[in-house]
Amino acid sequence: MLIGVGALALMLWEPHLEGRNAHATVFEIYFKDPFLAYAYSASIPFFVALYQAFKVLGYSGEHAAVSQASVKALRTIRFCAVATIGLVAIGELFMLLGDSDDRAGGVFIGILIAFGSAVVAAAAGRFERILQKAVERGSENDSTG
Repeated sequence: MLIGVGALALMLWEPHLEGRNAHATVFEIYFKDPFLAYAYSASIPFFVALYQAFKVLGYSGEHAAVSQASVKALRTIRFCAVATIGLVAIGELFMLLGDSDDRAGGVFIGILIAFGSAVVAAAAGRFERILQKAVERGSENDSTG
């Protein structure tokens, strides 16, 4: 939960520090910048994945980590990570085709986010397959026993 709260606080606080927004009103910052609006909407999969990760941790606390609900949550995390990669790629195109004179920092951050999302997608996919096999074995043992 701290990661989600920290990410949301950073998303709301950082635009006020940006050079072109230093003397802008709140309306100008949040409603006249299409890239900022895109960044906020593109962050939705991140927060959905955090919520699903919180649910998986809750299942493990309830001793229900090996369940179909955990598999479904991991699948959602994987889809959210892939969606984040796609949305970052679209954001990168938005930056590259725009009229900015300083693209290097934004492109590098986008590459870092895409790489992190790829790692999360791979890990979630691997854990999903492992848990799915464990759930199937458990259901076979229940039906034979």
